[in-house]
Amino acid sequence: MVDLFPGFSTRELEVEPGGLIHARVGGSGPPILLLHGFPQTHVIWRHLAQRLAQSFTVVATDLRGYGDSFKPPSTPDHAPYSKRAMAQDQVRAMALLGFDSFHLVGHDRGGRVAHRLALDHPQRARTVAVLDIAPTLHMYQRTNLAFARAYYHWFFLIQDEPMPERLIGAEAELYLRWTLGRGAAGLRPFEGDALAEYIRCFDDPLAIHGACEDYRAAAGIDLLHDEADLNRKVAAPLLVLWGKQGVVEACFDVLAAWRERADSVTGSALDCGHYMPEEEPDALVEEILRHCAAP
Repeated sequence: MVDLFPGFSTRELEVEPGGLIHARVGGSGPPILLLHGFPQTHVIWRHLAQRLAQSFTVVATDLRGYGDSFKPPSTPDHAPYSKRAMAQDQVRAMALLGFDSFHLVGHDRGGRVAHRLALDHPQRARTVAVLDIAPTLHMYQRTNLAFARAYYHWFFLIQDEPMPERLIGAEAELYLRWTLGRGAAGLRPFEGDALAEYIRCFDDPLAIHGACEDYRAAAGIDLLHDEADLNRKVAAPLLVLWGKQGVVEACFDVLAAWRERADSVTGSALDCGHYMPEEEPDALVEEILRHCAAP
């Protein structure tokens, strides 16, 4: 396997007793934390990491339940996989690396963790960027046929255990390839070593269960947290980017949705689909550098 993050160290950060967050760390300068989405791992950042490391100390982690991070047992309310719990992991991981505040970028599920982190720990987030998402509560409240068809997994993965786990587990690699390949660019952005790493990590019953729990939490306890915070806004400058060829562009007024949830919002669509860090890395890294450098 080729090292997809040359020059980066590997760290296993104990964020709770026995709970390790897997991280790749490299570069120097102000810290920036990169959070991935479903059904992937920190490997989504491989095309941006070296460029960002010229200006930042880059930390790319696997969320709990994903990749090589811990996959705790869940509870009936799915709280161990709430975005609040996932955000707390990342705050503790960064503290273990010596960072009390940091820039924050999240794609897909990682964007939802970033949103929660910025609300629960406003002093930690210097800037925030979320990629190809609208707020979770907003998306559920405005579900229509087009959204349900395209994001069917939002409704499949939340079904009671063990049905989704059993069905996916019977053909985990097929499901992963099909899921990634449904995007605007097909499987083209996922070259051999990266795709092999996604398959390795996803072809694990605990990882499949963790992903399902992530979505179950999003349809339950996360919505309760979001509803309780309707009068609170993200204080850090928020960059919102999304794929012009993606579902979020087709179904939502993305900037308007985020302006209800944050004090300072800028953003635009990039010429790509959902998997922005792999489809349009050059344009994306320029946007991130510009946002983090803004006064």
